[in-house]
Amino acid sequence: MSKLDFNSFEDDDSEEGKKDRFEDELKKYKDLYGDGASEITSIEALEELVNYFFDHERFEEALKMVERLLTFVPYSADAWQRKGLILSNLYRFEEALAAFTTALGLNPVDPDILVNRGITLDDLGRLEEALATFEQALSIEPTHEDGLFNKAVTLEKMEKYEEAAQIFRFILEGNPDHREAWYELGYCCDYLDQLEESLRCYDEHLDRDPYNHNAWYNRGIVLSRLGHYHRALESYDLALAVNEGFPAAWYNKGNAYANLGRLHDAVECYRETIRLEPKDLPAWHNLGNAYEELSEFKDAIQCFTQSVKLDPNHYESYFGRGSCYDALEDNRHALADYNKAIEIAGEYPELWYAKADLLYNMGKVRESLLSYRMVTRLEPGNAEAWMDYGETLFELGYYRQALKAFDRSVDANPHSADSYYLRAKVLLVLNRNYEAVESLKSSFYLDPGKRKDFEREYPGVKSIKEFKNLLRK
Repeated sequence: MSKLDFNSFEDDDSEEGKKDRFEDELKKYKDLYGDGASEITSIEALEELVNYFFDHERFEEALKMVERLLTFVPYSADAWQRKGLILSNLYRFEEALAAFTTALGLNPVDPDILVNRGITLDDLGRLEEALATFEQALSIEPTHEDGLFNKAVTLEKMEKYEEAAQIFRFILEGNPDHREAWYELGYCCDYLDQLEESLRCYDEHLDRDPYNHNAWYNRGIVLSRLGHYHRALESYDLALAVNEGFPAAWYNKGNAYANLGRLHDAVECYRETIRLEPKDLPAWHNLGNAYEELSEFKDAIQCFTQSVKLDPNHYESYFGRGSCYDALEDNRHALADYNKAIEIAGEYPELWYAKADLLYNMGKVRESLLSYRMVTRLEPGNAEAWMDYGETLFELGYYRQALKAFDRSVDANPHSADSYYLRAKVLLVLNRNYEAVESLKSSFYLDPGKRKDFEREYPGVKSIKEFKNLLRK
């Protein structure tokens, strides 16, 4: 019998009363023996202490007590399992795994031990082993709810969302109030692009747990993906009502405002994100984007500069900063940033396009030609790029190459009046008048206003017989 009485509480004691009496016994114990557990010899008292400390998340103290308990009951699978749970809560997963393995050696057909061992393997990133362990537990007890649930969670981490969703649905058929299953099913449906179903699952979860800020946040993301930005804002606001210091919610709230064109509100949200997470690169970048759209280019440049300090390979921020310098007609800095972005991510046509336009506007027409050509190689279906490339070739006197470019532009977009018009201009230079007329017919049909453009640009063309009928009122 222990000198202290940790397990003499009446069943009708209130929880607060039990806690106060337990703390009194602990104080007496510490007065006598300090913080050690070596003086307690009662197995029942040690079990009470382990449970008490564990339930109150005092895991270091719980560990001392369970180790003392194991000196008396070294072959207790339950005690080893409890030690594993305590170590898991201390994030000492390798030691926890060893404890669960010992427990399993003492009781190899206990599905609870198997499930806890599987969870620990999952925590260690050993997902295939975790999955096999959950399968072993379910072979003993096929409807073990925790085994099913944690198996599905591991499948989620393995990006096997359809398989995971099937298990969560099975759990909910038997237990419709399993709020964690509703949450995880919502997560799976989001990844499976089943957005309306994902929304329904999060709503079911929130009916049962309205203070889960992560659920409100995820619900906001789904609504944003559906294009329901006003409703998404409401979800982000509810997430922040529960947890005001939630930077991801502030960030996505900013994105929702940006999508609604409310850029000043977006700026405030991104700034709050950065206040909470000063090294949040996406927030710095999107803050720069918002300032750029507001034509506050100097502020945008500061934000993009901070982004590239955080990640020197963030090509999007070099591109954004270059666009701002371009708008400010600081051509030297703009070109340097476009070149840096291309050096990092030269496979993106928009970078080459921006560089091409800048070089052309700087009067470096011949140099711009290579960049326009790169756009057409990277994006051969871009009709506008073929037009710009063709116009540049035309300006430099490369008429046959320009004609090929305009042909490609027409192929890419047969409904572009401009493509047909420019094609006709180069055909005129090449003295291929009949073909020019046919191209002009297509242009005028698609855009009647092109007739006036042609008459203004070629005032003497009416004297050429091929064009008389075309231009007849």
